[in-house]
Amino acid sequence: MTLAGLPPSLVVREVGPRDGLQAEAPVPATARARLIEALLSAGVREIEVAAFVSPKAVPSMAGAAEVLAAIGPRAGVRRWALVPNRRGAELAIDAGIDGLTVTVSASETYSAKNVRMSVADSVTEAVHICETAGPGVPVDVVVSCAFGSPYEGDIAPAQVASLCRVVLDGGATQITLADTTGMASPRRVDDVLALTGSDVGLHLHETRGAGLVNAYAAAQAGVRRFDTSVGGLGGSPFAAGATGNLATEDLVNLCDDLGVETGIDLERLLAASAVAADIVGHDVPSRVAAAGPRSRLAPAPPG
Repeated sequence: MTLAGLPPSLVVREVGPRDGLQAEAPVPATARARLIEALLSAGVREIEVAAFVSPKAVPSMAGAAEVLAAIGPRAGVRRWALVPNRRGAELAIDAGIDGLTVTVSASETYSAKNVRMSVADSVTEAVHICETAGPGVPVDVVVSCAFGSPYEGDIAPAQVASLCRVVLDGGATQITLADTTGMASPRRVDDVLALTGSDVGLHLHETRGAGLVNAYAAAQAGVRRFDTSVGGLGGSPFAAGATGNLATEDLVNLCDDLGVETGIDLERLLAASAVAADIVGHDVPSRVAAAGPRSRLAPAPPG
């Protein structure tokens, strides 16, 4: 049984091997593949494995094709890759990727800093990526700063909804709303979803400690897809103070207690989190990784 208003299940897309590790010092492709294998063993079935970007621009993502080759295709698993442009999309498709993610921003200043393009130009590039992917490869357009910008401040929900409509009309398979710098709150999540609808993914950050409560509010509002990062690794390098993603184990731990299925085994996920800590060389920020899951402390049922 789940609490009133919550769905019986959620889809969790793991973004740690890309979004999480992109913010870290470079680790070898073999180590990134080892982390992916641990996550797949835990039951992760949607996973962002790499970014097909210039290794000069993002050294930590060098060897994307090598990572993809190391893990290979898996039945029932969809492997996503971030691409910034058509050339990146072509490389990812040639390497055998299952799905593409591309970022556009609701914030002009953040767009300029992140992808060195205006919002309009980045939307045009996203449409070209959709054309390159064709009908066989899904494209998820991630709208960054969907709940506010560290530069412009509040962004009108109507502006976010309009941007979503444009990229969907341009061929995007799905939309994910990203709280890039942790400016969302349950009220702001509701305000945006009232105009975009709930058939979107949510990509949440813990910059202000509201990731879990925002996920809960979004699930009650009908959202069924969430991006999370093992260990809570990640964070935007283009906004001061922006910390990591909502930790996969923190969300799965909450879902387990609420009776919401994710298909992910928490103990095996924590083992993957330990792999993440090992390859980055420091503790991860996840609360559950530090304290352990509630299930370890719960008393046995009577009888």
